[in-house]
Amino acid sequence: MAETRKIYFASDFHLGLPAGSPPVEREKKVVTWLNSIANDAKEIYLLGDIFDFWWEYKLVVPRGFTRFLGTAAAITDSGIPIHFFTGNHDMWVGDYLSGECGITIHTTPFTTIFDGKKFHLAHGEGLGTRDPRYKILLSIFHNKPLRVMYSALHPSIGVGIGHKWSLNSRLGRGITKEFLGEEKEDLIRYARSVLENDKIDYFIFGHRHLAMTYKLQQEAEIIFLGDWIKNGSYAEWGGNALTFKTLA
Repeated sequence: MAETRKIYFASDFHLGLPAGSPPVEREKKVVTWLNSIANDAKEIYLLGDIFDFWWEYKLVVPRGFTRFLGTAAAITDSGIPIHFFTGNHDMWVGDYLSGECGITIHTTPFTTIFDGKKFHLAHGEGLGTRDPRYKILLSIFHNKPLRVMYSALHPSIGVGIGHKWSLNSRLGRGITKEFLGEEKEDLIRYARSVLENDKIDYFIFGHRHLAMTYKLQQEAEIIFLGDWIKNGSYAEWGGNALTFKTLA
């Protein structure tokens, strides 16, 4: 009998962030993991904030990440699809990852079916939020005229500003939030709204930096993928069950 090919999900590598663990060591850990799962992977889903900051100019891409980009290109060249969901730290991707590395880009939530089970996948930024300030911030980040103006900055200025912004973020300052409870978690509120119109078996989110699973009353399960700032966690679909794993 042929070996079952697996589907893998991970998020929030924050490649390049000088916090938690050294950036180069984190990138090497990610590459080691990717190479290890390539032996039995059917598809790989990376659900946002893979880069701590990514701003792609027309003829320039950010310095660094060569190990990750080379490994991703080798995996897609071998015929294994890699899906990249934009997060709030790396939403400014262009066509480099798709054109040069063969990666499929998703800029919105994505629903698909694996082995008869329905999965709803998203990074999670802004979904379910009631915070008007955060909604305004996201609208600024997504504003096309503003993005065109920012791209007019010299890369050393534009990327420098981006890295400084990231270091001043909650994550860059080492501040994390614990699970807030079902009534206060935006992504649980969002999942409930999706379930009003669709039957979903599994929701898989990044963004919250929580490594945990949560069962909703409607029998749907939410997987918060955690992050790779210090250790590393991911989910694995083997055809019958979804398994959540944490690296040692």
